[in-house]
Amino acid sequence: MLPTLDNPVLAPLSDAAVIPFGDSRLALTTDSYVVRPLSFPGGSIGELAVNGTVNDLAVSGATPLGLSAALIIEEGLDTEVLRREIEAMAAAAERAGISVITGDTKVVERGKGDGLYVVTTGIGIVDPELNLVSGSVRPGDKIICSGTLGDHGAAILIARGDLELEAEALSDTRPLTPLVQALKESAGPSIRFMRDPTRGGVGTVLNELARDSGYGVALWEEKIPIRDVVNGACEILGIDPLYVANEGKLLAVVAPESADAALEALQGVEGGEEASIIG
Repeated sequence: MLPTLDNPVLAPLSDAAVIPFGDSRLALTTDSYVVRPLSFPGGSIGELAVNGTVNDLAVSGATPLGLSAALIIEEGLDTEVLRREIEAMAAAAERAGISVITGDTKVVERGKGDGLYVVTTGIGIVDPELNLVSGSVRPGDKIICSGTLGDHGAAILIARGDLELEAEALSDTRPLTPLVQALKESAGPSIRFMRDPTRGGVGTVLNELARDSGYGVALWEEKIPIRDVVNGACEILGIDPLYVANEGKLLAVVAPESADAALEALQGVEGGEEASIIG
């Protein structure tokens, strides 16, 4: 719903909007990426921007078609840093099978930005067999997580030097398209809902799902995959790893009769080896 003179308030927006277009449905998403440091163990802001946009499209059930990218550059940013991020974006787009087809650059004064901000928009065609909305969820459906949780958030915290930990955590940033494709092939219309639990983590996604569907969510704590280093970082900070950001994981709600096949399919794809039915 868009604002009007009679209704000036913008309604809550989803990560990817699905809109009819002729006989098809298009998914459109846009996002801004601000991260410090620009490069971190397992990734960087350029790779993160491409993967994040591709993933928003993928978990909406869409095949990504193309991206736009706008760079907001702080005056004085080292040319080699900028070159590295452009190359990271190109490599990430190639891995995801998508092109960056248009873009823009702007420069802000020194001290008015954290080196580089990236704004991306993506468009894709939605699979006509899928209807991935909270209203599709039913009692008894299974919640599947594609892998360990909180890796990205922990990697950023440790890279900033905020925590006195000797262990290294790697960001999980990656394109989710192979995992989504495996789910489509194994479960098809039995997939009720998908989301990539980025900022706010799994806890926020499931709270929103419970609110919007009207059903409670039950998690099996012993089934939730979390690395020791992530648990350690969260314990030091006094935060729950379920609310820590992920950048290469998906959550899916699947009809119970298809859950085991969906789990097996995910575990057979790179990045999904540690997938688990968590609730």
